[in-house]
Amino acid sequence: MTPSDSAQFPAGSSHPLQSPSVVTAHALSQHVPTADGTLAILSDVALDVKAGETLAITGASGSGKSTLLGLLAGLDQPSAGDIRLLGQRLNDLDEDARARLRAGRVGFVFQSFQLLPALTALENILLPLELAGRADARERAAHWLERVGLAARGRHTPRQLSGGEQQRIAIARAFATDPQVLFADEPTGNLDADTGARIIDLLFELNTSAHTTLILVTHDDALAARCQRRLHLVAGHASEAALA
Repeated sequence: MTPSDSAQFPAGSSHPLQSPSVVTAHALSQHVPTADGTLAILSDVALDVKAGETLAITGASGSGKSTLLGLLAGLDQPSAGDIRLLGQRLNDLDEDARARLRAGRVGFVFQSFQLLPALTALENILLPLELAGRADARERAAHWLERVGLAARGRHTPRQLSGGEQQRIAIARAFATDPQVLFADEPTGNLDADTGARIIDLLFELNTSAHTTLILVTHDDALAARCQRRLHLVAGHASEAALA
């Protein structure tokens, strides 16, 4: 181990040799054609996230943060490079196979909540459990509704809930299937500062108790500082540093 390696893992975090890799990327690039030529959104990004780690992806607007998150989760395919998610090389999988890999093993929390408006809070949590074929789906959905403090709001639809309540439901839905890795894209972006702080406390509390690997995109330095590591993007190029 080199001094630079040890600097990337603060006291109290697991050394990478002690845990398997959950998400890796090598020479990852994403280029898109435009009227003015090819636009390089990401260029030669490398990443290795171990089980149980927390990683913040930071950078200015347009730096490629959400694009990188989508590629790591298999929601899109890169122009070049290699990505492995939960031991599977995503480059070798078609869209259906990537969806099967994510089902029940990967959770998502989005800035815009992404709740289904026609379903109740309980039903939104229940849906991925039913899709995963969980025999205890209804009991587990009720359990997670209670875990996020909204047991009394289970019959309410998203439009009857505040933004903070909707994000609590989205977090419950993400954790309900016991995912090995959780991707969060600006989870407090649509919330006021006080509500956002409570949501982040909840997210990290649940993540710690579930021993989930957390990869999140944020422009908020205070939120990034809650993670063990930070990958900072500038014009599609990445640099990494440990966080205290």
